[in-house]
Amino acid sequence: MHRGLTSSPRRGDWDAHICTPEVREATVPLRFIGIDPTTGQDKSPTVFIDEETNDIVIQGFKPGGETEAEVAAFEVPGHAVGIPDDEAVIRVPARMAPFLREACDAVERADVR
Repeated sequence: MHRGLTSSPRRGDWDAHICTPEVREATVPLRFIGIDPTTGQDKSPTVFIDEETNDIVIQGFKPGGETEAEVAAFEVPGHAVGIPDDEAVIRVPARMAPFLREACDAVERADVR
């Protein structure tokens, strides 16, 4: 059961109160995995899988400036320092680890590497 969405949604289902059929149709490639069960209605860190590309799509919190600066300054051999314009740093609560694992497992089952 995906906690935080409804009391007992089926895997991959959207809560009818959150998403209208028109919105679900417009987002067909995204499969819902889970939403942070503790954020209430004003916040919504969420994990999805893009069913066309099998990419993991994550909605999370924007980090504070200090965290973003630390990430931007981090050096990885063979890579430029900084955050490219088409990338973003997000923060996902640790309590969402089960949803991240589930997304990773689903992508691996699709044999995408």
